This record gives sequence, C-alpha cells and structure tokens, in this order.
Amino acid sequence: MIEITALATGSKGNCYHVTDGKTPLLLECGIKFKEIQRKLKFQTSKIAGCLITHEHKDHCAGINDVVKAGIDCYMSVGTKEAIGVRHHRIKVVQAKKQFSLGTWTILPFDVQHDVSEPYGFLLMNQQGEKLLFATDTYYIKYRFQGLTHIMVECNYSIEILNENIASGRVPKVMKKRLIRSHFSLENVKEFLKANDLSKVKEIWLLHLSDNNSDEERFKREIMELTGKLVYVP
Repeated sequence: MIEITALATGSKGNCYHVTDGKTPLLLECGIKFKEIQRKLKFQTSKIAGCLITHEHKDHCAGINDVVKAGIDCYMSVGTKEAIGVRHHRIKVVQAKKQFSLGTWTILPFDVQHDVSEPYGFLLMNQQGEKLLFATDTYYIKYRFQGLTHIMVECNYSIEILNENIASGRVPKVMKKRLIRSHFSLENVKEFLKANDLSKVKEIWLLHLSDNNSDEERFKREIMELTGKLVYVP
C-alpha cells in the first residue's frame, strides 16, 4: 500500500517521501538532507532513489548531500545539465521510457514549465497501484488510466490572482509567468475531469502559492468535484 509523507512543499522547498511498503523513494530534494533525515527520524538508509522534476532550487537544493549519502537521483538530461552537478549517482532517464527502481516501475513524462526539460512521473508498484506526481507545470497533455494516488501542484487560483493584481498586492508581471509555468486551481480541475478517477484513493494538492491560493477553498472545491479524500500538506 502506498504511503505518502510530505516533508516540505512550496516555494521554500519541496520534498516528499513515498513507499509501497518495500521500496522507499524521495520525490524532489529541495531542502537540506539534514532536514530530510530529521523529518524521517534518520531512517534514510533504505531510500532507493530520488526523482527530480527540474532544476529550480526549491526542488533540488539538497542534491549534493543526497548523492553523497549514496542515493541515486533520476532526472532528464536537460535538468542534469542545468543543475550542473557531476556525480556517478546522477542518473539520466528519458521521457516515456519506463525504468525500474526496486519494486516500482517509473514512467517519466514531459510537462510544461519555464525550465530546461521538466518531468512528471508515473509510479506503479507490484500491487497495481499507480501514483501520479506532477508539479510546476501549467498543463498536462497526457491522460492516465487506473490512478490510485495523485500528487499534483495547485499553485494559485486565477480569480485570487486577479484580485491581488487589482489591489496592488501582486505585480502585474507575475501573472504572465504564473500562467505559463504553474498549475492553477482551474486547470487542475480540468485535468482531473479529463482523467479516470474511479480507483483514486487520495489526491494531494502541492506547492500552493503564499499569496494567490486559499488552502481551505482549494481542498473543499477538489473534494466536491471528485468525491475523493484530499490532502493539502
């Protein structure tokens, strides 16, 4: 059974621990490894790998210490080049070419963000559970069957953003970048409606903006839309 623990989420750092009961993984390492260790009560020796979506520091700031700790990090060639870390534990994987990591089968796929070569990941375990992990993208062009767990960015609401721009709380130039790089509540809803949610057990809304989101509203609206258990870490 898949268990998800959010160690950090948001612009200050992102890191998640997932396990199927046999193979623990990290999704992102955007905080210091010492902090990861502390939050996992120093139970990090069995972590089989770390999946990194892109090169922004809030997703990979801890990578030097993670590889030094003996944990392989998986990413696109574009992300590897942009991060610029040279280490034998940096592993390049290709979009739409699955690979195995312990008891997981992992399928990277391309997403839309203002960086070199960002990925999302579809993780499948031997029990047939499927976990979708997608963050820092304004759109997902793929459709997925049989998902059981969804971890997806829900950064802002266009309605809240427009209100903040009108009141002067957020500069106008921010809007252009946000709508071309981050997932809005409105787009997350469309994505969920377009996918098969029949087997979904839980949905995690990640990477909420400090200024342009509303945790309670986002959680309520996604629960009303899907009828699923929703977490906002």
